[in-house]
Amino acid sequence: MTVQESAARTRPVPAVEAEGIAKNYGSVTALKPTSFAIPAGSYFVLLGPSGGGKTTTLRMIAGLIRPTGGRVRINGADVTDLPADRRDTSMVFQGAALFPHMTVEQNVAYGLTLRRLPRDRIRSEALEMLKLVGLAGFERRRPHELSGGQQQRVQLARALVLKTSVILLDEPLAALDAQLRRDMCFELKHIQESVGITFVHVTHNQEEAMTVADEIALIADGELVERGTPEHMYETPERRFTAGFIGENTLLDGIIHGHGQEARLVIAEGLEIPLPNAPVGEGRPASVSIKSEDFRLAPEAVDAVSAPVEVVDVFYLGFSTVMHVRLPDGRPATVRSTTGALPTRFRSGDRAVLSWRPEAVRLHLA
Repeated sequence: MTVQESAARTRPVPAVEAEGIAKNYGSVTALKPTSFAIPAGSYFVLLGPSGGGKTTTLRMIAGLIRPTGGRVRINGADVTDLPADRRDTSMVFQGAALFPHMTVEQNVAYGLTLRRLPRDRIRSEALEMLKLVGLAGFERRRPHELSGGQQQRVQLARALVLKTSVILLDEPLAALDAQLRRDMCFELKHIQESVGITFVHVTHNQEEAMTVADEIALIADGELVERGTPEHMYETPERRFTAGFIGENTLLDGIIHGHGQEARLVIAEGLEIPLPNAPVGEGRPASVSIKSEDFRLAPEAVDAVSAPVEVVDVFYLGFSTVMHVRLPDGRPATVRSTTGALPTRFRSGDRAVLSWRPEAVRLHLA
């Protein structure tokens, strides 16, 4: 056995593996050839704008859509040609897709009933899952007697009770209000960690993704833009699109001038950002991003790099204050500061100085 063969045998088998999967609808490309592997037992989020291809990707994993090309494997087995009901997956849909004429217990037990398991086992397992999702005592209620969050928990219990190795969640929290969505994120993460099952979750909401994910795959315009941990995607995104989609960043485009320690990004006349040892040559177009919390707004410069600005809008949010400012060339920038740390209470129309540390600048070449 070669070293390569030995390594391949000892390498963990991914829970889900997509190899060049693609989907076309006639001349319209919903997903370009895309490959990724999802580790077993992880919480994996497909994040992106509406119409970007993330739900198409999830439905190809589920077997609800057949790929135009590529292969799908679950736990190492090629399932590309298998129907949805023969894959080791279960699904939680957007909105509460529950049977209105059934009780909560009957809804949760539905899949087990189709498997013709003994009645006492079905009841026992359904009640166990309801306890897990925090709905013990709700088994006799009907869906219309539940809140939106409770209905989604019933959907989750119905998926969990099947004990598949992968659970697919398609925008499961989209219909909930902001506070309930936040609470459900914490519950989903806790439940996933408790059962150890692989969750693959689709959402367009970055806060939702950051809360639950072990890894995020950002999908837009039918392609996988970037993949990484929430920390990577927020702190050190490689792609300009990622910086624009995740977090609250100011994006500035310009041309590289100079070399080595003298390299800088020229945004406009009189507005330059130092980029010492930038890994690109002079004359190359590039972008930088700076997080809103890495800016400091004051009557005068307080960091190594600064620019005069005009305050356009000020939004008091309690703990933090968000300010929209205009750079000398008219470009916008967003500043978020802890309210108590602001040296001055700025108003619309005020003149100020925007400052930032050189290390706060992230360079994007694509």
